[in-house]
Amino acid sequence: MNRCILTLSCPDRLGIVHAVSGFLADRGANILDSQQFGDRSTRRFFMRVHIECTDPRIGIAELRRDFSAVAEAFSMTWQIHDEEERTRTIIMVSRLGHCLNDLLYRWHIGALPADIVAVVSNHRDFEDLAASYGIPYHYIPVTPETKAQAEDKLLALVDEASVDLIVLARYMQILSPTVCERLPGKIINIHHSFLPSFRGARPYHQAYERGVKLIGATAHYVTATLDEGPIIEQEVARVDHTYDVAHLAEVGRDLECLALARAVRWHLEHRVLLDGNKTVVFR
Repeated sequence: MNRCILTLSCPDRLGIVHAVSGFLADRGANILDSQQFGDRSTRRFFMRVHIECTDPRIGIAELRRDFSAVAEAFSMTWQIHDEEERTRTIIMVSRLGHCLNDLLYRWHIGALPADIVAVVSNHRDFEDLAASYGIPYHYIPVTPETKAQAEDKLLALVDEASVDLIVLARYMQILSPTVCERLPGKIINIHHSFLPSFRGARPYHQAYERGVKLIGATAHYVTATLDEGPIIEQEVARVDHTYDVAHLAEVGRDLECLALARAVRWHLEHRVLLDGNKTVVFR
């Protein structure tokens, strides 16, 4: 049986759930799981429905075709995703490989429902790691003088491989507005703190100098405004005066791996819906 996931958002009003469930019932589509949320501050409604098509005459294509009438009546932004269709993904990395290594292992054991089509880096450090998983490695060096050409190569790869998601697994280059605008809501970054604290270089040195008692990591969508995109997930750990910079960084690496892996998995499972500069995450 075909299984799919319907996600939608629209202005909140009476009858949305009734219209969606009635539409599915009329077509012999069984609801396996349903989650919804009404944001009182924005007066918008969000919904994720996991569906199984039980009528052999009705498949995902027919649901997409017919649902447009319901969507128009409620001014919905919506998508119906085939559960079997994996998101084509690029992972980008520089010289810190803990998040890359974690994501590749999770993907290898089937914990990340993605097709990782390439690893892209401005250094050659992890070429052997990518090769051990059978994933193509693209070395694209970046300097201030060649940044535009490097991004042209990245976008050409995105088009050639039909990429739907870019994961910045400690990729230490700022993407231009051109790249961000090409893939809105489809670039996920991991930041080594609670945004907007401790931006830029040497974050754990900054945290140590401030004597923090909590450190964290933030996974968020990338926008043209640096490190201010909608937050998907955050992870935290308690620390104290006995932690030096190296120990803070060690704890921080684990937090970064956890936060990024969760954010990527939730995105791949179509659990994250944008709500302005925030997200709704149906876990």
